[in-house]
Amino acid sequence: MTENDKRIVRELAKQYMELATDEKQKAMNKRMLDTNDLKITRPPVLIDEIPWYQMDIDGELTELCEDTNARNVEATLRRAIYRRKHFKADTVLEPFLRVTMSYDSSGVGLTPEDHILRTDATNNIVSHSYHDLLENEEMLEQIKIPTFTARPDKDERNMEWYTELLGDSMPVKLCGIGMYYDAAWDKIVRYRGMEPVIYDFYDRPEYLHAIRQRFQDIVRAELDFVEKELHVDPTAPIVHCTPALVSGLAEDGWKATWYRTMAQGFSDVSPEMHYEFDIQYAIEHAKRFAYTYYGCCEPLDRKLDVIFKIPNLRKVGVSPWAREEVMAERLGGNYVYSRKPNPAHVAMTTDPDVVRRETETTVKLCQKYGCPVEFTLKDISTVSGRPENLIVWSEVVSDVLDKYYG
Repeated sequence: MTENDKRIVRELAKQYMELATDEKQKAMNKRMLDTNDLKITRPPVLIDEIPWYQMDIDGELTELCEDTNARNVEATLRRAIYRRKHFKADTVLEPFLRVTMSYDSSGVGLTPEDHILRTDATNNIVSHSYHDLLENEEMLEQIKIPTFTARPDKDERNMEWYTELLGDSMPVKLCGIGMYYDAAWDKIVRYRGMEPVIYDFYDRPEYLHAIRQRFQDIVRAELDFVEKELHVDPTAPIVHCTPALVSGLAEDGWKATWYRTMAQGFSDVSPEMHYEFDIQYAIEHAKRFAYTYYGCCEPLDRKLDVIFKIPNLRKVGVSPWAREEVMAERLGGNYVYSRKPNPAHVAMTTDPDVVRRETETTVKLCQKYGCPVEFTLKDISTVSGRPENLIVWSEVVSDVLDKYYG
């Protein structure tokens, strides 16, 4: 790193620390904590998975550092400051730089092969067509259970490097592994494509179970390794784009954190098959954790009877394609209603009336059925180069929530 890199990052870090420790951040943290504790409060609003390359205003996001790692820290700080400046929404800012413990994996022995189509060379959101690499039982044997190796030497180097970069502008903290993100079906389809999986529900269910079990064993091996050889950190503030702040966590072990899973490709699969091929596997892992967050883009309004079988369930995703009243009535005050507004409303232009109607619909249903609710706008593949789309969206949603929750 250069002295100029240090100067750039430290100036940004000082700005960041002022925001991370101010009264506004404390109020947002309490709002997020109370919601996950199932209290009815003014809901948190978060914006995530942002196309940052389309969001620059007056050079605020322009990275100036020369070193790659310094640029990564710089980008993180610039984006955090940008969020607080431009979005009327909640943020999760920790008053330190998190350095996560390192470990190596031998891998699963097979690499996905895909064909990609893109419409924007600068966008990382692309269309994939995956080759079926697990067409038969013999090919499944290529998928191995990884071995894992702790890397305290790398942790030491990382801590020294980031401490030198930041100086006294911001604390640097070595943290263990936090929330575990398990998306087995997202991984499986990368080795097969979705179409063969759909056929195998009917034609070869035993083989599909064999594939799913292999990935179950991979997750179990990693969980066992982290718990035994590293440290499970209960302070991770995010559980896949939503707040993880919650009371009642244990001091150590996986019971000190969240489990997060879903089966996005199962949107049109029956509840019975959803249970058979996903939920029954999720149950084994969920038992190890304090809380579980289930669901993403798939609509779950027809699936709640099987979703409720997951132990320690605390948060359920409510996608733009779910029937909201069914979700609100069934979730009630027992689970966080994790609302995912439609990102199409910010893709071209943002119509305040459309956003207001969508938000009010959710608010009225959640108040009717006593649901603790959070709003997370995510999966934003484009704003058509219009940063104002997200700025307007955040203002409208927050104004609605201030009106209904006081």
